[in-house]
Amino acid sequence: MIRLGVDFGGTKIEAAALGADGGFVARVRRPNPGGYDAALETVAALVAEAARDAPSDAPVGVGVPGSVSPRTGLIRNANSTWLNGRPFREDMEARLGRRVRIANDANCFALSEAAAFAPDAVVFGAILGTGCGGGVVVRGALVEGVNGIGGEWGHTPLPWPNAAEWPGPRCWCGRLGCLETWISGSGFEADFARVEGRALGGPDIVAAARAGDAGAAAALDRYVDRLGRGLAVVADILDPDVIVLGGGMSKVDELYERTPEHLARHLFSDVCATRIVAPRQGDSSGVRGAAWLWQG
Repeated sequence: MIRLGVDFGGTKIEAAALGADGGFVARVRRPNPGGYDAALETVAALVAEAARDAPSDAPVGVGVPGSVSPRTGLIRNANSTWLNGRPFREDMEARLGRRVRIANDANCFALSEAAAFAPDAVVFGAILGTGCGGGVVVRGALVEGVNGIGGEWGHTPLPWPNAAEWPGPRCWCGRLGCLETWISGSGFEADFARVEGRALGGPDIVAAARAGDAGAAAALDRYVDRLGRGLAVVADILDPDVIVLGGGMSKVDELYERTPEHLARHLFSDVCATRIVAPRQGDSSGVRGAAWLWQG
């Protein structure tokens, strides 16, 4: 059996075909053109390329930066705002001539990583990229919830804010102080720019912190503290066995060394056995999880 998956990212779109053993039969990607019709055509072209050895009726799973409304069937809550209000699944099925299942991209990430780490455990997947999102998997099953927003962590407020953090930056969703504005990669860069009065990319801030730049080191300190606070609320509610970090910030080694201390400090417990780990599937998790939407 060959499964087809699409990871519909804000900057790139990737399609892949997975064999019965979960290994890649094909994997292709292109830049996201940034518009609805052009993006649909890009997905169609990528799937056609990836599916050369797949049956013509093989279904496709798609991870998107948003979710499908259970009331309207339309995309909502996508930070690629041109997706919102669109019948994305129906339009994809029409272009591909295949059945399509859609899930939030963070849910796809969590599904893939849960299978790699702990198939019988409770896993929270935290995306720390251009945006910030999360996915919940309990004993191998994706938890999307009655409203279809399970794991929508990025648009909850930063917990226990100090005076300098209140009410917080304006988020694209219209709210103030969403976690996405603080602990996404772009939020990390924005915080550094606000405080230091200079602009650097996330990897450059981390490199500067390691080289002894006081302002960059302070920005990384603030980031780790905020990440620990945000994860503590998740752990208080869900109490996961494993928290897997994804997105660009997941490549920062300091997060795994220092965040557990901040998590434990805010956790409503006398012990903290929850592990914070790097993704085992790397940047292939999203597309793998999308393909596995058709596992049952």
